[in-house]
Amino acid sequence: MRVAKEVRDDRTVLSVQEDRIDAHNSGELKDVVLKTLEGGARNVVIDLARVQFIDSSGLGALLSGYKNANLRSISFALAGLQPRVRSMFELTRLHRVFDIYPSLQLALSA
Repeated sequence: MRVAKEVRDDRTVLSVQEDRIDAHNSGELKDVVLKTLEGGARNVVIDLARVQFIDSSGLGALLSGYKNANLRSISFALAGLQPRVRSMFELTRLHRVFDIYPSLQLALSA
């Protein structure tokens, strides 16, 4: 799983560089997010603009990150969901759980 990490002001941005998050790579994403949270990040934004497909294991990895962030009082947001990915969040009603922004720029300015 290729994930670019950068810090912008007080926010840590994890940009997923894959077109799919599925059973083959969701464990790696979960590990990257957990290490970021354990590393002292206070505000995390996951940029999913390049992701065209996500399955239940991918949703589970993101939900795990969200729960771990909440336990540490860290803000956790998603940005740039493509239509197919957004529909998975809506189908599972996870769009009501996560803070989701249409673009990374909007997430960073929120």
